[in-house]
Amino acid sequence: MRIALFATCIVDAMYPATARATVKILERLGHEVVFPSSQACCGQMHVNSGYLKEALPVVANHVHAFDTEDYDVAVAPSGSCVASVKHQHPMVARSCGDADLEARAAAVGARIYELSELLVDVLGVTDAGAQLGSFFPHRVTYHPSCHGMRLLRLGDRQARLLATVQGIDMVDLPEADQCCGFGGTFSMKNADVSSAMLEDKAATIKTTGASLCTGGDASCLMHIGGGLSRQGSSITTLHLAEILASTMDEPASVTGEVLVSTGKAAR
Repeated sequence: MRIALFATCIVDAMYPATARATVKILERLGHEVVFPSSQACCGQMHVNSGYLKEALPVVANHVHAFDTEDYDVAVAPSGSCVASVKHQHPMVARSCGDADLEARAAAVGARIYELSELLVDVLGVTDAGAQLGSFFPHRVTYHPSCHGMRLLRLGDRQARLLATVQGIDMVDLPEADQCCGFGGTFSMKNADVSSAMLEDKAATIKTTGASLCTGGDASCLMHIGGGLSRQGSSITTLHLAEILASTMDEPASVTGEVLVSTGKAAR
């Protein structure tokens, strides 16, 4: 299968290892990954802040980048960006009276998947250890992001994949479905509320005894990781793509983490 990668802004700018891990996973399964070169921001920040007219050229650029590329399906390691492409892009075009762009956006949106959704529903991955060689001997808890749960309805796809990684010690996160408080521009416009929500999320993560928190959105993990760091916690964050791509021969870099099986620091 020919799969187009939508890297997303935050992954491209701050977490390129997550994009590389996504490519590794798909190529390990025998698929060809292509990268539409003119892709940029999906415009989610504009839309969430109510700037629909300003979002229109951003949406148009994304649609053009992907509907002029030859591929079977597209994937992004981000539930929030996939939700924006699937649900917001046609709405933006419609609200601005561009019927042609609306139809093209809907067609592009119909072919894009969040990473775990693609792996489970399209590529038939049910056992990450057996099918991907995933190996990650760390104690991990998992935060499901809001867009993945509520707009994409990913359910337990991410958690099920993580549970099948060899060597992993998964610990349930209390009140996992509560928002971490990031919400993109929400965290800047409502900083006090966002910080309070983050404190609650960090407190529940600490109760798990995990040395690492994972999830499917780099933005949420950045927010959570930053909060934990400011509190002086040794708990770190890592995107689930990097855990799934980790193998015995090529382990993910998790500086300072404790190996479950040996008690030695991972390097």
